[in-house]
Amino acid sequence: MDKKNTLRAGAVAAGTTLMMLLMSSPALALTRDDGDDPGPGLSVAATLGWYVAAPIVLFLVIAGLVMVLDKSKDRVTKS
Repeated sequence: MDKKNTLRAGAVAAGTTLMMLLMSSPALALTRDDGDDPGPGLSVAATLGWYVAAPIVLFLVIAGLVMVLDKSKDRVTKS
């Protein structure tokens, strides 16, 4: 019975996603609005830097600060 529910949920999710993709209209994105002034595009290096490297570095900095500033006692349990 679990397998049927899983398949049904997957089919509903896939169908909903497909309908959302078909109903959206990306052609309207080609029409410029008044006052629309896009800047220059990002290079591949800049894109990777902003969307890959920067979040990883930010995560590592926050995790490092949490570990360094942790005031709790040693959590090693003795058996």
